[in-house]
Amino acid sequence: MERLTDRRILITGAASGIGRATTLRLLAEGARVVAADIAEEGLKETLALAGTDRLTARVLDIADEASVNAVVDAAAAELGGLDALVNTAAILRGAHTHECSLELWNRVIGTNLTGTFLMTRAALPYLLDSGRGVVVNFSSTAAFFAHPLMAAYSASKGGVFSFTHSIAQEYARQGLRAVNVVPGGIRSGITDNIGGSVPKDTDWDMFLKLTPALPGGMPGPEKVAGVVAMLVSDDGAFITGTEIRIDGGAHQ
Repeated sequence: MERLTDRRILITGAASGIGRATTLRLLAEGARVVAADIAEEGLKETLALAGTDRLTARVLDIADEASVNAVVDAAAAELGGLDALVNTAAILRGAHTHECSLELWNRVIGTNLTGTFLMTRAALPYLLDSGRGVVVNFSSTAAFFAHPLMAAYSASKGGVFSFTHSIAQEYARQGLRAVNVVPGGIRSGITDNIGGSVPKDTDWDMFLKLTPALPGGMPGPEKVAGVVAMLVSDDGAFITGTEIRIDGGAHQ
């Protein structure tokens, strides 16, 4: 199935996890993609796995305004415009809230929320010009349900949720769609490294309620990638200002 043969897409967080899986799925459906991430070696691996000239890569710090503006402009120039922006890039740093430093708080908010804003702001003129622009932002089940030790992460993803609804309403009459994808219990770069992102005295029993209800444990990121491919295609043409939760029924 090649639903995206005429789509020009910029995706962040493409060096690993959900971002990489989504990049490969978009390419498999025919899109031309610019993959961006701060991790240059991971981007090289994504390029090697893709093995197609429809993918190029750009090193990007989404928390840096100059980096964002330069990469978005370069991607639009290379692709001849933009039809979709997929913001998967994020970080997770856990802490007991009473021990959470301002530096940690600002870093998480600056990357996850401000980074999503900067990417979207820079891409909006190109997306609006396409006449069928789509912004897919990544919130999290942490924004809606109690996830321990994740105050900064939860706040950042709650902000992404609200931001996405705001732009969906603001630009709907100009043909732009904006949707939140809300993963939970998915294997990704963040979940693979969560042990090093939370305090050493973490009570892991607190996380048991995050286990998917469906059998098989935590699935791979391809379960999310297929949903994103649908959202940026014509199959998602009447979906905006809402969210799709992908958590295997963990939060029913």
